[in-house]
Amino acid sequence: MILKNINHDCAYHTQKLATMFFPLEKISDGGDSDIVVITEKNGDKLTVCARVYSEEHTLSRIMTSDDTAREMSLLMYEVLSKVTGFRPPWGILYGVRPARLMHATVEKLGEKAARQKFTDDLVTKEKTDLALEVMESENRIISLSGDRSFSLYISVPFCPTRCSYCSFVSHSIQNADNLIEPYVNLLCRELEKIAKTAKALDLRLESVYVGGGTPTTLTAVQLERVISTVNSNFDVTTCRELTVEAGRPDTVTEEKLKVLRACGVDRVSINPQTFSDEVRKKAGRHHTTQQTLDAFALARKVGFDNINMDFIAGLAGEDVSTFANGIKKATALGAESITVHNLALKSAAFLVTEGEYYDLTEKLAAADMVHTAYALLTSNGYKPYYMYRQSKSLGNLENVGYAKEGKECLYNVFMMDETHSVFAAGAGAVTKLKGKTYNNIERVYNYKYPYEYIANFDEVLSRKQKILDFYHSNMN
Repeated sequence: MILKNINHDCAYHTQKLATMFFPLEKISDGGDSDIVVITEKNGDKLTVCARVYSEEHTLSRIMTSDDTAREMSLLMYEVLSKVTGFRPPWGILYGVRPARLMHATVEKLGEKAARQKFTDDLVTKEKTDLALEVMESENRIISLSGDRSFSLYISVPFCPTRCSYCSFVSHSIQNADNLIEPYVNLLCRELEKIAKTAKALDLRLESVYVGGGTPTTLTAVQLERVISTVNSNFDVTTCRELTVEAGRPDTVTEEKLKVLRACGVDRVSINPQTFSDEVRKKAGRHHTTQQTLDAFALARKVGFDNINMDFIAGLAGEDVSTFANGIKKATALGAESITVHNLALKSAAFLVTEGEYYDLTEKLAAADMVHTAYALLTSNGYKPYYMYRQSKSLGNLENVGYAKEGKECLYNVFMMDETHSVFAAGAGAVTKLKGKTYNNIERVYNYKYPYEYIANFDEVLSRKQKILDFYHSNMN
């Protein structure tokens, strides 16, 4: 699409709005396109003109404040809503953490004025209420963290196959099987290094999250080595939660689950994404609904009483009815937490690189799915406890974690809120270092791909010195 900005410096904001309405479009400022948006400031007059194929609309407005970026965003939202027939429910808000924004606004203005501020930014009442509800849940969890707290993330970037919607650093075992054993060996060494650093800084471990990829792609012996390395090197007596993603049911065995329980893992995630075998097959996940049910039953059998299930709203071929039936099935199983993701149209994902296009029908269907999930889950004793948004999501919707009382994933909140430092191990892992002030965040990156991680492991270890340097500079 073509986006032209004339006589103003609000390009960052207009690009965010353009992406909100047209997540699959590459934005340029010249050339030919069926989608053209022109924004212009002439004195105190703002004008937005948009042409989307055969639809065209222009609006002008005299500024009533000195906040050009906000007023231009509001005007552009109205014009694009008119030509597309779609009003994104989060209005002009494009941030990743709406609940944190709500918290900051409530602290500054009070709840009543914060509600009005969201309304003025064209956020629907439903989403405003959701932001407040999640804010309250997040605040209770955030209060558990102290000045010396940290969490640990462990990356296992291997999967049985690559899902069509996936943009994570993840390798199918067919292509990377020979890397897994050396990867596990080095991962354990990196964890030992991180543990020494945490001990030297006298830090308190709050939560551990083993993600991927699919960690249960590893063998039972490999899983035991990784978790035992954590247990034997970190002080886990303060750890409130240890989660392992068993996201692909076709990787779950009773042996693996027993190993995880014996090692102290108290939360697992078994993710159907959908209970429609046809939809799941289109998405590149080759396990069946029955395998999901069997994996869930095995987890219960070996003693897990905190099981999460993930769903994705907006998968190709899914309709609101089948999506709702999936949510109902998960609640009937008694999953302690259920996470509802909105399909993110990331450029690295197969379904985007293959050129699939999602029109208004899909956006509205995804919105109905998200709304239906909220209604079903809250009426069955689940509360929304954390939330985040992705820039190129279908319909500009949100991802929400729902949980029964006391079964929330603490790591999810600590990580999303950036409550405290998260030390990360493995390929593609990013350590986030949190200072004493709100925006004092530094990142330490590991190599992205397993083969890079293995080939450059000495450098991986060397970069851990940045953790010590940060704490000595910012926390004393």
